[in-house]
Amino acid sequence: MSALGEEEDREEADGLRKIIHVDMDAFFASVEQRDNPDLRGKPVAVGGSGGRGVVAAASYEARKFGVRSAMPSVTAKRLCPDLIFVRHRFDAYKEASRQIREIFRHYTPHVEPLSLDEAYLDVTDDIRGIGSATRIAELIRQRIREETDLTASAGVSYNKFLAKLASDQNKPDGLCVIKPGEGAKFVQSLPVRRFHGVGPKGAEKMARLGIETGADLAARDAAFLREHFGSFADYLFRAARGIDLRPVRANRIRKSVGGERTFSDDISSGPALRETMGNIIDIVWDSIEKTQSRGRTITLKMKYSDFRNVTRARSLPHFVADKAEFSRISHALLDELLPL
Repeated sequence: MSALGEEEDREEADGLRKIIHVDMDAFFASVEQRDNPDLRGKPVAVGGSGGRGVVAAASYEARKFGVRSAMPSVTAKRLCPDLIFVRHRFDAYKEASRQIREIFRHYTPHVEPLSLDEAYLDVTDDIRGIGSATRIAELIRQRIREETDLTASAGVSYNKFLAKLASDQNKPDGLCVIKPGEGAKFVQSLPVRRFHGVGPKGAEKMARLGIETGADLAARDAAFLREHFGSFADYLFRAARGIDLRPVRANRIRKSVGGERTFSDDISSGPALRETMGNIIDIVWDSIEKTQSRGRTITLKMKYSDFRNVTRARSLPHFVADKAEFSRISHALLDELLPL
């Protein structure tokens, strides 16, 4: 890790950038409500309603009852008896995502999609001469609403970490700006559970160590963080100071095709993980077909609540033949990690 003084010097240079993080609001569920007026204003969950079903996404009306993604459907129904389940329609979500990315690219070529419903934009160059990253974010949100009938939240700051935190600050349909010089103060006021990568179990571990806020985390030195968090320590050290020098990576050469899912709550249920694996397989295979990619190695990566990462991979003597083979091997890799 670098010395703190060096980190602060790098943060000053970092402050010259203008980064926007756009995150669609309850995206899958919102698309369903948009396309079916009968669902508007009602608690909706995307996912299977059967005994082994899992909530893939929940509308804000459902979230008021405590319904969350990755929750077993039976639990969600118990929390919200009027919950309406709908099956996912990935083609509809991908089409909405395509429209949204077209809007992004009107303002900057530097777009880094993270998933169908969120992306980073580097608008430092201001190619439209708008003069303000905040104004660009406002225009993007306005156009998304007008052209897709969906809402988005946006965060504006001078690096990716802060922009992502900001986009979550005033959800749904909100905007938050963290200006240069405000990053460390903003981060240190937050509970550590708001940090990307710190799940419920991780937050519990930190609480046992007396770390509940960003300020608590910033008070720990590099050696302490290494001792307790291993390779995750470097990220935590920088995050507590609002430092993130990662560039927005647009049009990077793609060496792999992948998908991931972060759960709002820790899960250990095999059926829930298999259901989610099925959704990821659908998305990844669609990307493989659209990009005409071919590959021989399938890799599964799982991150646990204690920050451990476990990877399983299988290489074939031939290119993966079809979706059925891809699915079979992916599920076999998951089975190697079960039970949790």
